[in-house]
Amino acid sequence: MKSRTNHRPSLARQRGAVAVMTALCMTVLIGTTALAVDLGRAWVVRNELQNAADAAALAGAGSLGPNYASPNWTQAEAKAQSAITLNKTEGTALLTAQVQSGYWNVTGTPAGMQALPVPSPGTYDKPAVKVTVSRAAGQNGGPLSLVLAPIIGVSTMPISATAVAVISAPGYSAQGTLFPTVISQCLYSAYWNATTGQPVNDPATGKPQEFKIGSTYQYTGCAAGMGSGQWTSFQLNTQDVPSIRNLIANGNPTPLGIGDSTWIQSGEKNTLYNSVPAPADVLLPVVATLGSGSKTGSAGPIVAFAPFHIEGASNGSNPYIYGHFIAGYKAPGATGGSGAATYYGAVTAPSLAN
Repeated sequence: MKSRTNHRPSLARQRGAVAVMTALCMTVLIGTTALAVDLGRAWVVRNELQNAADAAALAGAGSLGPNYASPNWTQAEAKAQSAITLNKTEGTALLTAQVQSGYWNVTGTPAGMQALPVPSPGTYDKPAVKVTVSRAAGQNGGPLSLVLAPIIGVSTMPISATAVAVISAPGYSAQGTLFPTVISQCLYSAYWNATTGQPVNDPATGKPQEFKIGSTYQYTGCAAGMGSGQWTSFQLNTQDVPSIRNLIANGNPTPLGIGDSTWIQSGEKNTLYNSVPAPADVLLPVVATLGSGSKTGSAGPIVAFAPFHIEGASNGSNPYIYGHFIAGYKAPGATGGSGAATYYGAVTAPSLAN
């Protein structure tokens, strides 16, 4: 007679294994859920801090002026700190951030802030404000308290975000931002003080010295209150008055940067001086030299962009535009561009560098 086999111990062992596996799976499931929930919250908080850092850096950089050659570091840092308090994380207002100002080298590898003072900023050193905002011990309510992650032994998570904003001399001008008069670089030397980053002042009034920009057909040189200039059709090789009048109203039809060519018109086109807006602040392309009247009607490379305040214009037998250079002019539609830009009085709107 065959004996009956007892399977109960085997079944018990199987049930025990299932229980162990269930426990392990539950641990993994809970851990995964904790990560999903808490990492999702951390991602939201990180975005809130990044937005705050971006906004504060931009606000600070926007307060570096109006003198690009001598930035107001104290004012910029105070503005950045103040801007932080306008932002929130998880519904609670932020209170503080680490703010640093100085020159940011946009070509550095890696790029970085240079500690002040910087005796002689280089071509690629841009005035900047750096802001780091954190949820950490003693900062903005402390690190993020986690909800489910304590199950796996993690109760808090420090989070931070950093932003750098810079301003620059314009190296690139967008469509519609330039007035169609090109001036020679010697005007910069005659009526702009590169050391102070300000226009040359009239000794009698203490205000920026006014001068006239007239055609090379009538005027040469850049001193004695008169400077050379010509109408430009930018990258259009056109000589007719209606086309230039359209450019006076609408600006350059295509973007232009330093190194791009602009077409220097021939002739005086006296009637155009009746279309000059006044008073008006405009941005002018600058070339190294215009040559004499007989040498116009050709293209020349742009070396800089200069802001000019137009007081008025005369279309008499010797037509001209008159006004003065401007300092700290925030050029609409202008950026630092990809190359080096010289400060002739215009600055770009602040932009994020990282």
